[in-house]
Amino acid sequence: MSTRILLLGKNGQVGWELQRALAPLGELVACDFDSPGDLRADFTQPETLRALVWRVQPSVIVNAAAHTAVDKAESEPELAHLINATAPALLADEAEACGALLVHYSTDYVFDGSGVEAREEDDATGPLNVYGKSKLEGERLIRMSGCHHLILRTSWVYAARGGNFARTMLKLAAEREQLKVVNDQVGAPTGADLLADVTAHLVVRLRTSPELAGTYHCVAGGEASWFDYARHVIEWARAAGVALKLPAEGLAPVPSAEFPTPAARPLNSRLSTRKLRDTFGLVPPIWTAGVERMLAEIHGR
Repeated sequence: MSTRILLLGKNGQVGWELQRALAPLGELVACDFDSPGDLRADFTQPETLRALVWRVQPSVIVNAAAHTAVDKAESEPELAHLINATAPALLADEAEACGALLVHYSTDYVFDGSGVEAREEDDATGPLNVYGKSKLEGERLIRMSGCHHLILRTSWVYAARGGNFARTMLKLAAEREQLKVVNDQVGAPTGADLLADVTAHLVVRLRTSPELAGTYHCVAGGEASWFDYARHVIEWARAAGVALKLPAEGLAPVPSAEFPTPAARPLNSRLSTRKLRDTFGLVPPIWTAGVERMLAEIHGR
């Protein structure tokens, strides 16, 4: 049976990797906000997505588009809700109508960040900010639609393409002799390439085992604070001979309170991947491996 995949948000970090990972699975129609003509995917006008779905007639819809400006969402909650909840709900309705699988990405921000245990998929939610609330509502509406769906919650996504935390740390380390980084928020830096590859694997499995659809957590193995992440990046760069102004003792851990932001961040962003591992036999690699691969790609090593 032939597979036609409609990918939305093709130019984001995850969308870019999905173009690679999904291409071998069938005919891929990749769209974004700036796509030409009738392939334009404008999430600020969700009704236009309905016509796009019916034009393409996909058997799989992969939604990698989202409002991800966490702080900005606090001042534009209506827009965040439109892109993160209303539009995915419409896609879910269309997926149900045409019998397609809908793949959608969510976030650790649907939880309140309390405690130190890794959250399971069915643990109680409690988002702290507008972004998290809008993503949680998107999840709820997708489930309510009754469509065949796969929701992957992830966290701390990075890619070699575009801006990311590692690039920022290296830039600052090349300019400064002192650098403070938050040490009380803990999660797992997760590569967009890993997320895309897991998505492709799950889409293939769901062809023959549709009963496995649902919500899964997908993050790299292990855990780190932003300070741990920064330290690893800088130590890798120093060992690789990258010119840095920051001395070894110049990196300092600080609490989140030293860097107040419009949107509250969860302190505990740990997500358990037990369900993903037990159901699909996948073992996400440790976060340091993916980060080092990304750094080597950035620096051509």
